[in-house]
Amino acid sequence: MKRTHEARPKDWLTVALALCLAAASCGRREERGAEAGYDPLARAREAAGRVNNPEASVPPLCYTKTNSTSNPCWVCHTSAHGPNTRSDWELQAEYSFSEAAQKNHYENLFVDRRADIASISDEEILRYVREDNYGPLRRALAGATGFEGHVPDLDLERGFDEQGFAKDGSGYRAVRYKPFPGAFWPTNGSTDDVFIRLPEPFRRDTQGAASRAIYAINLSLLEVVIASDPDAPPDRIDREIEPVDERLLDFDLDGDGALSPGVTRVRRLPKTYAGGASNVPVERGLYPRGVEFLHSVRYLDPDVKGFTARRMKELRYAKKVLSPDRWARLRAQEKEQDEKDEGLLPVYAGSATSGLRNAFGWQLQGFIEDEAGRLRLSTEEEHRFCMGCHSNLGVTVDQTFSFARKVPGEAGWRVQDIHGIPDVPQLGHAEPEALVYLRRVGGGDELRANDEMTARFFAGGALAEAEVRRAAPGGDRDLAFLLLPSRARALALDKAYRVLVRGQRFDLGRDALPTPAVNVHATITNTLTGLGEANRVYRDGRLRLDWGATAPSSRGGSR
Repeated sequence: MKRTHEARPKDWLTVALALCLAAASCGRREERGAEAGYDPLARAREAAGRVNNPEASVPPLCYTKTNSTSNPCWVCHTSAHGPNTRSDWELQAEYSFSEAAQKNHYENLFVDRRADIASISDEEILRYVREDNYGPLRRALAGATGFEGHVPDLDLERGFDEQGFAKDGSGYRAVRYKPFPGAFWPTNGSTDDVFIRLPEPFRRDTQGAASRAIYAINLSLLEVVIASDPDAPPDRIDREIEPVDERLLDFDLDGDGALSPGVTRVRRLPKTYAGGASNVPVERGLYPRGVEFLHSVRYLDPDVKGFTARRMKELRYAKKVLSPDRWARLRAQEKEQDEKDEGLLPVYAGSATSGLRNAFGWQLQGFIEDEAGRLRLSTEEEHRFCMGCHSNLGVTVDQTFSFARKVPGEAGWRVQDIHGIPDVPQLGHAEPEALVYLRRVGGGDELRANDEMTARFFAGGALAEAEVRRAAPGGDRDLAFLLLPSRARALALDKAYRVLVRGQRFDLGRDALPTPAVNVHATITNTLTGLGEANRVYRDGRLRLDWGATAPSSRGGSR
């Protein structure tokens, strides 16, 4: 008997496929529904022109009480170095604030959040920090009309290859670096990562064709330019880089008298970059025009290596849109000092929607969480918070921080991970950086509010230097041992920040401590810090690092 339903299996397959497609479509509708009404630009537009704290560029940590003994200021305020001729080490000895800044506007430092933290379960906060708020921001901004600012085009879900290049073809590359001392240590509440992108000509050969080899050379040249000592004589440059083919540059980078593939050291610098950027001069200590940085500040996830959570607290973007010459940079520094002496408040070009621009050619833009945890464009006042550290500051390298602290060579071209990074000294120092910081500050953060670091390394009131040295070159541990918090502290800090986010008063500070800060001034009444009188002012703070340092046990001290 002939079967009359031979096509049924095929029909069922079609039906099943249709059901799957319908379910996926439904899921997408639910996702869009969850994002319905999400306008990441609304808050910034609503707050346009409204600034409560005209000195929002002065960070909360500058109000620390030193008690004439604790000096966390030295890591930012230091003597001039390289093209950065700003020498501001005197600020360690004096609260040199305008009248408007003498009141500490950062009232969030004094909030007791213990009851609110207790109301959030560990399961709830872990679910929260493991949610994605970057993808929704990208989708929302892709459909935004009239937005002149930065639309993030790095697809983090696609990830990065073994050389740290973004798989989405955007041109971004991941940077692995040593965290800046103090507030940026994970033990103090956040992890972060950084991605760099050079302009299109730096990624192409002289014929205009895309070339990863050329791009790698140019990124390596920039690494040498930014991360090596700018004051060293030209014949004393020596920096490890990833293997590059110097024949493509037609320049002997390692100084061995031959042009070779696979060169891993730079001892000489060419006059220009390679390929399509061969008309761009190589300037020590300075970035070329058009370089971009994308920087995410994230919650802590204690179940992930490095504690880097998926959820972002902030997304920060910077682009060097102008390249002022030496005279213009000097004039910008002088102008700021003159205005400060006259009691004038800082003024920045731009707006929240376009980003604020400093006098050194950098355009900065930021996104921060709304009360629901979605990333929104920062207001103008919230943008001002970024300008203090990325404008006229003694320690910065061309107004930036992270790239100057890149792990040398190919080990530094990957997504951020502090495991395996030793506590090397700052350039010109003999002792490990974290050890010097802990010694000079007397605690694990600027406000000496990190009780866990105090208990670990200051038991009995004295710094356990031998324990800290375990993370130094030649020791048996690394930065992860020093800087990652316990699980309990990580979750407490996540909860504290979640409470702060719900309040949406970032104008009152974004440092979320579980308990009120004690070592911080509410008002500045005496402009002297007491550090000068106590002979505790240091002029040796450096952003760059001595990656060739050996075991410090037999070396002198940086005190």
